[in-house]
Amino acid sequence: MSAVEGIRFDERGLVPVIAQDAPTSAVLTLAYANREAVEKTLASGEAYYYSRSRDELWRKGATSGNTQKVVEVRLDCDGDALLYRVEPRGPACHTGEESCFFTTVDGMGIEADDGARDLGIMVKSLTGTIAQRHREMPEGSYTARLLGGGTERVAQKVGEEAVEVVVAALTNERLAEEAADLVYHLLVLLEERGVGTDEVAGVLRDRHG
Repeated sequence: MSAVEGIRFDERGLVPVIAQDAPTSAVLTLAYANREAVEKTLASGEAYYYSRSRDELWRKGATSGNTQKVVEVRLDCDGDALLYRVEPRGPACHTGEESCFFTTVDGMGIEADDGARDLGIMVKSLTGTIAQRHREMPEGSYTARLLGGGTERVAQKVGEEAVEVVVAALTNERLAEEAADLVYHLLVLLEERGVGTDEVAGVLRDRHG
């Protein structure tokens, strides 16, 4: 039996697809797929969707380069929606935002959840910003200047920040601030060396199940 047989496509032959960042669990976007898009996704491990506005099949990132590696496809309990768990290579949204869901709708009785306080989401967002600075190397950017100094300079900064974290821990002062500095400089080092945070996450998953 075909892997798509259990999927209930609508009268247009489409099924809604939620794309979720596998390492952070952040919801990235809502799109649609037809039978061919799902089959290509399952066969290739790359996210394929169906554009309702252009009436055509499309591979995520075909023009922007912001592709999505699919690590798992899940079907909901009614069989009429899919979840793509992905490792994104660049922003999911055409606006350049990491996720299409970046606008908060206020309502009576709803307490806004400050997602920016989630470490995983912040690391993912910061990683994207650092990568953008690396591509563009804008004048006046500290990140660009740091990257321009090469591996030795960035590694030195990581060492300096690590020492400051130790000092802060021993004196019980500014530990959160110093830890944030260390995380930032470590992410810059990973970018400079071409090591993705998904690789680090993979190692952690392998070690800790």
